Formats: sequence, C-alpha cells, structure tokens
Amino acid sequence: MFVPLLVDLVCYQSASVFGFVTSIFICGFFGSALALANRPHGKIVLGMREAFLVTAFSWIVLSLFAGLPFYCIDSRLSFISSWFESVSSLTTTGATLLANLDDSPKGLLLWRALLQWMGGTGIVVMAMTIFPTLRIGGMQLFRSEFSDRSEKILPRLSQIVTGILSIYVLFTVVCCSLLWLAGMSIFDAICHSMSAVSTGGLSTKDASIGFYDNPLIELIIMVFMILGGTTLILYIKLWNRDVKTFRRDSQLRAYLGVLLVASLAVTFWLWLTNYMDFITSLRRGAFITISTITTTGFTTGDYGQWGAFFGMFLFVLAMIGGCTGSTTGGIKIFRFQVLFALTKAHLLQLRRPHGVFVPVYQDYKISDAVAFSVFTFITLYGFCLVMLALALSGLGLDFVTSLSGSASCLSNTGLGLGKLIGPHTTFANLADGPKLIMMLGMILGRLELLTLLVLFMPSFWRD
Repeated sequence: MFVPLLVDLVCYQSASVFGFVTSIFICGFFGSALALANRPHGKIVLGMREAFLVTAFSWIVLSLFAGLPFYCIDSRLSFISSWFESVSSLTTTGATLLANLDDSPKGLLLWRALLQWMGGTGIVVMAMTIFPTLRIGGMQLFRSEFSDRSEKILPRLSQIVTGILSIYVLFTVVCCSLLWLAGMSIFDAICHSMSAVSTGGLSTKDASIGFYDNPLIELIIMVFMILGGTTLILYIKLWNRDVKTFRRDSQLRAYLGVLLVASLAVTFWLWLTNYMDFITSLRRGAFITISTITTTGFTTGDYGQWGAFFGMFLFVLAMIGGCTGSTTGGIKIFRFQVLFALTKAHLLQLRRPHGVFVPVYQDYKISDAVAFSVFTFITLYGFCLVMLALALSGLGLDFVTSLSGSASCLSNTGLGLGKLIGPHTTFANLADGPKLIMMLGMILGRLELLTLLVLFMPSFWRD
C-alpha cells in the first residue's frame, strides 16, 4: 500500500493518503500480532490438508485486508462493497462497483491495478506448483511437465517461480512502454499494462479502452491479453532456446485456433448483420473476442447492442478460458482437449468394439484418474454455474442478469449482460446479498472449484 500512497502524496497531493495510512496501520497491526503469536518452534511442514487450507484462506483473508483502502477512501462504498472490489481485483475478474473513474483518486486506481497484477501472478504460480500436487481438475497432467521433481525445467521450485515472475514483469514493462508510446499517459499505461498482462480488465476510464478510440492501443492490448492467456512457463522454455517444445504445445495451438475462429465468427456476424463496416467489425470483433476468451473484460463499445447471438456467444466464450498456467479463468483449453480425446476414443470403440483406442493428450496417455478429474471438474463447473444463477434469481435478479452474472464471476471475466450489469453499467446497483454470492463465485472460479469445495466435506476435518 506504500506504492499508491507515495503516488498520491508526491504526484497528486490527494486526500486519499490518509485512507492508505489508516489501512497500512491496520494491516501492520494485525499482521505483526498474528506473526508474533504464531511463531513456529521448528520447520513448518505442510501436508495435503494444510495445503488446501493455505491456498483457500490466503485468498479470502488477503481480499479482506486489501479492501480496506476502498472502505477508508471512498465513502460511497460499504464494507461489503469494498470487499467485493478487492475480491474482483485479486481474482482478476474485473467486475467493479466504482463509477466516475476519470475523477477517482489516482492512488485508489493504482491500488486496483496492483491487486489484479499480484492476483494474476499468484494464480500462475499456484497453477504450476500447487494445483498439480493437489490433482485439481486434471492438473496432475502437468505434474510431470512442470514439477521440480521430474523433467526439471529449472533445478528448483524457487527458480521456476522466479522464472515465471521474470517473464510476467518483462511483459508488463514492455506493454507499459508501448502503450505510453502509443499515446496513453504514463499513469494510464502503467495501470492498463498491469491489467492486460494479468487479464484483469480493470480500467482507469469508465468507457474502458473505448475511451481512447485508438487502433494501435487496442492492438497492443490484444497482443498482451493473448500473451497473458498462454502458459507462461512456455516462455521460460523459449528463453532457454527450447523452440521445439514451444511450437509443439498442443494447448497453445488449440488456444490460438479458438481465438482465430471465434474472432472471425464475431467479425462476420457484425458485418453481415450490418452493425458496422468490415474493418470496424474486425477491429471490434477481434478485441471483444480476445478480451472474453482470455477473461480480461476490456471493452471498446456497447456489445449489448450487437444482438442476441453475440450475447449467447459471449456467454460460451467466457466459460472456455485460456491455457492452464496462465492468468485467465474459465474451464481452460486443455480440459476440452482431454474431453475431446476421451470422446473420440469412445466413439471409435463403439464403431470397432474389439479395437484398442488409447486417448492421448500431448503424447501422454490419459489415465483413468485424469479422465475422472476432468469430468468431475466440468460437471462441478456446470453445477456451480446453475446454483449461483439460482441463488441470484432467488434474491430478486432477472434471468439474464442472474445467468450472465454467475458466468461472469465463475469464469473471472467480469463482463455481464442485462440492465444491472451490462456493458455501460457497474455492479454498484446490486444489493449486498447478490454481491456476496458473486464474490463466492469469483473465488470458486479462481481456485478451480475443488480447492474451496473440499473444505465443506466433513471428512476433510477429521484426522
């Protein structure tokens, strides 16, 4: 919190400085008290249960304390609203309650950008180091590929984390420099670069990227949204001159293929339905498609006016997501690849009952355990989507808002449909009840469902 405090104090002389000072004092007090009261006598050893607990509660507790600056600075935000804003930022969902962003304190806008930037790198590190060990939703497929106990991309786990962070920081710096050269102010360039690389989608402008109406800025952001949606550890391989592995990665090829096909589909839809000319259709269609699949949530126009087909298409794209080991949310590309391989093997088996057909993902045989994990994850994803939508509708929201809101939060994309959470409105019109439900959806989606749901099993708490 010292960073936005110094920005406000030195550059903008804003009154929000006192809010950051108060938040720093509260965090420092509780952090120091907890650390001193719980000092271990020996080496800390985490078992499977402790790993689940640390993973889940770190995001919940951090979001509580991260919401303090919003509560202390913006008098319009209640405690629940402040917590919602911090959860949305840390989970890189990008759903916001703040309005009049152009006139908001710069330190508060920078704090949101920092939260989503830290949340993005945090989920990448977790996906590559913790989720494979916990066998979350088929992530054990990547245990042999990314764990420090097998192929050893880098000698130690700490070096893997350092490599990921280095790539992440490099992308952010390059993106910031290009946006500044393209015409953004240095402050906006910093915030939007952190938002694009983390695929968070929070902007410093109410009109999002549409405020600038600059094709070059849109192109730069599209490139870095795509980079943020790829498996970042692949760039470590590329840095180590392992071009062959980078080129042969089937998930990366499928991801780029989905982006291309979906962008062309939206482009031709906008052009053929006479919403806009072809060049504008390509520009708008490619941007919103990339923003949705990478679960970023940036916009350049009112996509709510583009017809019912696009609304449904947006709903589907948001749930697909990007690559595993990226900052994106959603189901992830590799799970659809596993599902397709299993379905293909089953259909071939039906046609030739005596044949032997082995489902394969990236030269690895898909084991029964992986298949079961993937099927369980996708089933739970659909179940959670329906239950969240039912809960929101039970609290008085209409069908479109309930369904799009649950999909938006569970996929961590932040894009909504309907009058309450549409493209030109914030989530501020929601009552506290729906906000709490959506916060649960954001954390569920960010932690790959099972990491949080396992805590509700009575057997988890038994010795």
